[in-house]
Amino acid sequence: MDAENLIEAITPEVYQRLNYAVETGKWPEGGRLTQSQRDSCMQAVMLYQSKHNVDAPHMTVAAGGEISFKSKSELKKQFNKSESDILRVNPNKEQGLKTN
Repeated sequence: MDAENLIEAITPEVYQRLNYAVETGKWPEGGRLTQSQRDSCMQAVMLYQSKHNVDAPHMTVAAGGEISFKSKSELKKQFNKSESDILRVNPNKEQGLKTN
């Protein structure tokens, strides 16, 4: 199977499974990957990303096959935008305990 056919055969659900396998060394069901399986999964993930990853995080393969790098300041801006969704709680303050 050539690379283009492989990319077209990978669904977003399959991509998520392959990506999980590469990151953890295990299938979502818990079975361990051999090094050969992990290498093959990594190649498939990179091929998929090269076609579909238009908003690549730091150090991934972006659409078109380019390796995408984001600077530290770009990543901080990205994370600060989504930080408003985070609820921050100080359990010591709520219980009336002194914090340092």
